[in-house]
Amino acid sequence: MIFDLDITLLRPFWLLVLLPFAGLSFWLLRRRARLGAWEKAANPALLQAMSRLGQIDTVRYHGTPFILVGVAALTLFALAGPAVEHRSTQSFRNLDGVLFLVDVSASTTEHADWHTAQTSARFAISGLGTRPAGLIVFAGDAYAAADMSVDHLQMGQTLSLLDAETVPNDGSRPERALALAHERLSQAKVIAGDVILFTDGGGLSEVSLQDVASLASQNTRVSIVAIGEPTAQMQTHAAIGNGRVFRAEDTNALHGWLQDDARIRLEQQDFPLLFWHDLGRYLLWLALVPACFLFRRNAV
Repeated sequence: MIFDLDITLLRPFWLLVLLPFAGLSFWLLRRRARLGAWEKAANPALLQAMSRLGQIDTVRYHGTPFILVGVAALTLFALAGPAVEHRSTQSFRNLDGVLFLVDVSASTTEHADWHTAQTSARFAISGLGTRPAGLIVFAGDAYAAADMSVDHLQMGQTLSLLDAETVPNDGSRPERALALAHERLSQAKVIAGDVILFTDGGGLSEVSLQDVASLASQNTRVSIVAIGEPTAQMQTHAAIGNGRVFRAEDTNALHGWLQDDARIRLEQQDFPLLFWHDLGRYLLWLALVPACFLFRRNAV
């Protein structure tokens, strides 16, 4: 539920517990009796005489039940989770992610453009901001080298260490890397992402094209960084994946694609990115104010 003051109760079911406390407050107001109900248990004339002699303490328990009810009411309202919406939050954690798929087969890692492609990948990672990123390496099979995380420094260091010995399986199977990327993005609950495939074109086929189409249907762009000359297969895969083909030396272009173009793409989507700040903790501090009166001492 949302009130006129733009306050939302994240856990409104706690308000149901307020009902018995409201009944208790009404009962106390009607009863008007001090703690122990001596007015009903003792002789009225005796109480009147003792009061004149100053033998009845009329202050010690005055209002105590009402204070307890007030503290309980504030506590329950705090547990209900009053919150305000923050629209200035810049984090896209678990909403928009990037996966780098790197072919580490011998034909790729021994190519003259290999180190240039590594540099391009590391520079692209530096511009991701709060977007989580992951790394998948493949040759004859595909493996997750780095889980989805915002620790981009660690992933950049991992990228610089990749070579032909990273994956023990010979060959080049990009379709397995693409299938693993689909699985990883789903597990991370990414609603829009980018997959960047670093390859020399080996293993691209109709099977990998189907995997690209599957990723594109899930709001994920598939782009290719060509290690060597771009091929027609690369262009076809990038077109189906709503992505682009970059050369290994297109460092700035790849950086801008993942930074600026991704931001524009997200802003055009109709995603309800709502972030709420829970105010309940502050109400608990407020509840301590009336609670302090329960510990007051009377002067002798």
